[in-house]
Amino acid sequence: MQKLALLAVFITFCGLAQAEEFEISPLSIGETIRFPSKILKEERRLNIYLPASYHKNQDKTYPVIYLLDGSVEEDFLHIAGLMQFGAFSWINMLPESILVGVENVDRKRDFTYASQDTRDRKEFPTSGGSGKFIASLKKEILPAIKQNYRVNGESTLIGQSLGGLLATEILIKHTSLFDNYIIISPSLWWDRESLLQSIPADCCGAGTIYVGVGKEGEVMERLARNLYQKLDPESSTETVHFGYFDQLNHGDTLHLAVYDAFNKLFSDRENQE
Repeated sequence: MQKLALLAVFITFCGLAQAEEFEISPLSIGETIRFPSKILKEERRLNIYLPASYHKNQDKTYPVIYLLDGSVEEDFLHIAGLMQFGAFSWINMLPESILVGVENVDRKRDFTYASQDTRDRKEFPTSGGSGKFIASLKKEILPAIKQNYRVNGESTLIGQSLGGLLATEILIKHTSLFDNYIIISPSLWWDRESLLQSIPADCCGAGTIYVGVGKEGEVMERLARNLYQKLDPESSTETVHFGYFDQLNHGDTLHLAVYDAFNKLFSDRENQE
């Protein structure tokens, strides 16, 4: 008897389902820019997330967060979600911002400078192209965003792993290119730790800097802490911040570290407004 009753319910449900007309359409959270890079001599893609108010308030301008490893298959969706959540009025952790995810073509090429270490060159045969990639950021990508979107002039760069190595290189050599830097699990072991050793005493005049690392082994943790200490010799917590996540590793530190970075870099500013 019970089986008959369940069968009747099932048949009724199927009948209703067949009677309904469902409209299915794509779900979009952003847009993509494709452009031929004259510097890199290849097509490049930028994925753009716009805050909810962007099309409603035509007079408002927005800060921009640039994300390395910024394809949909990499970190774009994760960071866009954090930005949307953090900008909710009841959270008020960071201002509504535009996200620009810079898609990769060859991250081992673009995120590394030339290494004098034989093992580096053997394991990363295409390496050494960071100079051209930084030039593309400066002369092609940043101007394209400024030209096509309503930006307020404040910019933040997020880089993790090899992306963290590149973000550190930009911070040291091209400090003014971005206002804020979020550097997670940076691969500062590259080229026998030479980049870490080249930080000048007066580095760096960026707005705010965040360095984060998980439980990633002695080398990664030591280098991340050394970077923080070199950037913040006075042990001030006003402009340079550090986060250590002993429950996470190299593969999953990014999400919580960026959340912590948003909280430390922007939260106090938002609460004062």
